[in-house]
Order: sequence, then C-alpha cells, then structure tokens
Amino acid sequence: MVLPNAAATILLTALITLSPFAFSSVVDDAYPSPYTAAMTSCDLDEGGRLSPIRREVYDEGRIIDISHRYHPDMPSWGSDDGLGEFLRLPASMKNGSLANNSEMKIPTHTGTHVDAPGHVYDHYFDAGFDVDTLDLHVLNGEFQ
Repeated sequence: MVLPNAAATILLTALITLSPFAFSSVVDDAYPSPYTAAMTSCDLDEGGRLSPIRREVYDEGRIIDISHRYHPDMPSWGSDDGLGEFLRLPASMKNGSLANNSEMKIPTHTGTHVDAPGHVYDHYFDAGFDVDTLDLHVLNGEFQ
C-alpha cells in the first residue's frame, strides 16, 4: 500500500519532471518561431537530406545577420595560417555519451564580432565595460 505522502511525492516529482515538455512548444511575441506553418525545424534539403534552416533576415527585414560561418581557413588575429581546428566533440552519443557536447576554442578576434569598449581603453576595461554593456539599439541601425 502506498502511503498518501509517498503518493503525493511521486505525483509532484512526475509533474515537475514533465512540466518543461508541456511548455516547450509555446510560441508568442517574446519567443517567436523562426518557421512558417509550412516549415519545420528539420526540413530536408534538395537532396532529401535533413538540413537545419539558417536565417539571415529577421523581424521582416529589420535585423539582418551579417555573421560569417566559422571554418578552419578563416582569418584569425595573430595567426598567418587562419583559425585552424576550433571545434571538438569530447562527449558524443556515438561513443556512448548521453548527449553530444561540443567544445569551441577561438581567439576573441575571429569571425564577425563586436569589440568591447574595454578592448582598447584600459579605464573602460577596469570599470567592467564588456560587450554586454553595449546598447543593442546602437548595433541595429538603418541599412544605407
């Protein structure tokens, strides 16, 4: 026989465990879906292979992603040979891990990036002016 307290504990544990799944597909203005009704997050490419959708234009053209994709030959500060190997997979489901876990190691001046105010002004560095202190409205402007 299950005691009432034990049953309540089991029920509460089940609710807490399963509750993220109940809310994981909620889409609203704060978390809009990048996919139209005809698309899924796992569409197939022209060859019938599973391919993620990569968008460069957001919010009906208000934001355009100008980021470059990382690759071993791309320029990197302080290297004449380019970036080199930058991504590894120390934990892989193919090798028995519960999940894939990537590690990325790159110099800060690689690829598309924004310099922190403290990068070239030491007094800003000492005061803690990192990139998270930048006003995002300043970084998103009208295209000329």
